[in-house]
Amino acid sequence: MTTVQQQEAIVQKITTFLTFNDQAEEAVNLYVSTFKNSRILSANRYGEGGPGPAGSLMSCEFELEGQKYIALNGGPSFSFSDGISLFVSCETQAEVDELWAKLTADGGEPGPCGWLKDRFGVSWQIIPTALGEMLGDPNPDKAGRAMQAMLQMSKIDIAGLRRAYEGQ
Repeated sequence: MTTVQQQEAIVQKITTFLTFNDQAEEAVNLYVSTFKNSRILSANRYGEGGPGPAGSLMSCEFELEGQKYIALNGGPSFSFSDGISLFVSCETQAEVDELWAKLTADGGEPGPCGWLKDRFGVSWQIIPTALGEMLGDPNPDKAGRAMQAMLQMSKIDIAGLRRAYEGQ
């Protein structure tokens, strides 16, 4: 068995389930095109007599960076809340910038401190790993300066954080 087959044989015990009104297919396509190591695993469509239009997406299992998700078109009684968000750990400013641009495009909304909502209302945190390193510094002055800088940002700017952290 290859490594890929071994990884696919492992069953993910807990899966994030995202319920959309009627935009699950559009959302999944955005997410899979945004993250490099992503794919659609399966899709189920409504048949005749179902609650959705025949042929429209009912549910879809997909993978983003190795993490499985399920999306469902569940109708207008469902909505997203800021109480849950998808946290994305980014290594570089270029990655932060790219994800921020793609997820806020076409009606997404930037929020404070690295948070945003995509055009479907799903909350995301686009956070550089450098932020956690700076906030976790044992020197309370450095960590505090990084925190104060972050609180003034929408999209996180690593260089700006670093300047504040270093006291510049």
